[in-house]
Amino acid sequence: MKKTYILLIITLISFASKAQDKKISLSLDDVIDIASEKSLEEFKNENIYLSSYWEYRYFKADRLPLLSLGTNPFDFYRYRSKEHNFQTGKEEFYLEEYLNSDLSMSLKQKVGLTGGTIFLNSDIEMVKNMGDDKSTSYQATPISIGYSQDLNGYNAMRWKAKIEPMKFEKAKKTFIQSKEVLSISTADKFFDLVSAQIELKIAENNLSSADTLYKIGQGRFQVGTVTQDELLSLQLNLLQSKQDLIKAQSTLQRAQSSLNSFLSLDKKTIVNCIVPEKIPSIKVRADEAVGKATENNPDMLSHLQELLEQDQSVAKAKAEAGFSTSIYALYGLNQTSEKFSNVYNDPEKSQLFQVGFSIPLLDWGKRRGSYLMAKSDREVAIARIKQERIEFEQQVYQDVIEFNLQAEQVYNAAMADTVAQKGYDVTLQRFLIGKVDVVKLNIARSDLETARSRYVEELRDYWNYYYRIRMWTLYDFVKGETLSAEFDKILQKQKP
Repeated sequence: MKKTYILLIITLISFASKAQDKKISLSLDDVIDIASEKSLEEFKNENIYLSSYWEYRYFKADRLPLLSLGTNPFDFYRYRSKEHNFQTGKEEFYLEEYLNSDLSMSLKQKVGLTGGTIFLNSDIEMVKNMGDDKSTSYQATPISIGYSQDLNGYNAMRWKAKIEPMKFEKAKKTFIQSKEVLSISTADKFFDLVSAQIELKIAENNLSSADTLYKIGQGRFQVGTVTQDELLSLQLNLLQSKQDLIKAQSTLQRAQSSLNSFLSLDKKTIVNCIVPEKIPSIKVRADEAVGKATENNPDMLSHLQELLEQDQSVAKAKAEAGFSTSIYALYGLNQTSEKFSNVYNDPEKSQLFQVGFSIPLLDWGKRRGSYLMAKSDREVAIARIKQERIEFEQQVYQDVIEFNLQAEQVYNAAMADTVAQKGYDVTLQRFLIGKVDVVKLNIARSDLETARSRYVEELRDYWNYYYRIRMWTLYDFVKGETLSAEFDKILQKQKP
């Protein structure tokens, strides 16, 4: 239902953009929904997530068996080489000319438990002598099985199995968080336009009022009830109101263009912002918010990932600093023949077993230094992450406190706006009947403008805190549920 509603809004905007000065009214929720569908920021966020998704898919595929086919169908060799003639005892040059062709298939599987590789091969090769004897021979290895393994205590696959799933989970949480960051930016653009629209309305009202008051002042000046100073003050207000109107129109145009660009809307679209009159009636407990942030925020996973990567670096440096061993074992069947039909008959056994050692004797402390440096880096990372977590919790705690107080600020600002409007109306009526002077009227008008602007700013701050808390915690305190995203739909967008 919500998806259909968003599409309807976008369709109306597209229709509206085809007509000159056609307005469409949108609320804050409407603008955020459009941003989540059409904005460039959302497009970038989705592609960042997709990059992480395919990186994780590559990690999973790398742990599956790999079947490959290799061939060198044509390898022609013609060259004179120097050889020793044992009959004459001389070095002579002989012409070598042959054609080689081979075909192989291999199946490899990495072993996560040990970090080694087990493989299965099958191949056939033909050599055709193009010289005097014109002979042809074949060699086939129907099957060979082998295993290779480093025994230095470092298993890269085991570390990847710990880190890569965590990286992908962090990418999903980061994408969800990016939606709340987008909501903060969208709300700022929205309230920029709201402020500009209110300022324009105030400027229009002020100009109309100033023009009326100046005309009244001219009449009263003729009968001597208004002094020349007061008349000049009214004229100055009129001129200032005209300047303020031009500035307000320019500010509105910039705010509208900025919102249209941010939402990827046509530049001719004119949005009439519906200011949210109600705010959610919620009080967030600081300890609950900190708990949700610790549980859901991707920064926490970043810390865990960094600690694992530091442990990985220490383990690798330690393995490279000491005694290391590698083994390679192969067992297979092999046969050669001058006829292709016989190359698979009665294959003979072929075996290979290798053991390698690497023992550091003298490296001037280079390997040990690398190991100690990795340990020091890990200790620094642990201390820094501990401090970052303390600062993170303090930031969440402070934002929650300010959010809970901001609702009262919005209420007070709304009351002040109402009182200022009534005060200005009363002062204006008293001025019209000559009970107050121009100075008091200007003060009442200034109070009205200040109260109206402050109300909008308090609303802006409230929604900024609201989405910031959602960004920290990835939790909707209104509905009482953890935020999520439709990741399958993002993948479907890539399908042709």
